[in-house]
Amino acid sequence: MNQPMIASSPTLLKLTQPQRFPARAILPSRPNSLWKIKSGFVRTLTWLEDGNNVALGIWGEGDVVGAMLSKADPFQIECLTKVEAIAVPFSELRNATEVLLAHLHQVEALMQIHSHRRIDMVLLKFLEWLDKRFGQDVENGRLLNLRLTHQDIAEAIGSTRVTVTRILNQFERQGVVQCLSLQRIVLHEQDGWHYQI
Repeated sequence: MNQPMIASSPTLLKLTQPQRFPARAILPSRPNSLWKIKSGFVRTLTWLEDGNNVALGIWGEGDVVGAMLSKADPFQIECLTKVEAIAVPFSELRNATEVLLAHLHQVEALMQIHSHRRIDMVLLKFLEWLDKRFGQDVENGRLLNLRLTHQDIAEAIGSTRVTVTRILNQFERQGVVQCLSLQRIVLHEQDGWHYQI
């Protein structure tokens, strides 16, 4: 008895094979599917009526993102670095609970960071959060290799590029951070990240 041949849909093949995107590319929105990040970093964002971007989250390897997980309108996924991602139909998502919890935890962490009254503390707590999520040990501290511009950071913490640049320069003078080329930052190990205003 012959087994029926199952034709593989070119669309399905395209959805299940990893796709590569350059830095600053926008991941296309796909109905009823999400993106699983295989390598690189993305940010999810929306924007206000005045055109200002609002960062909703920063995601890396293993994270799942997509418009189906957000009520923001408009909604966009921007590559912060070169990214390799795979489209996953929502119906085939095996770990939906873990994905939803990861989004909830990130929202709570960012809300807590934003609740600090001083913008220098907001920036410091944001850098600490990035370190916990994406930091790598290096000789003199922890490397944040996300290549965030000062504008990206400002949008993530609800500030301005000028303010972020000023505070990062202050942090660098005080030995809290070291700003490297290609928008990378090293957080220097300090007792409780103590610094002076």
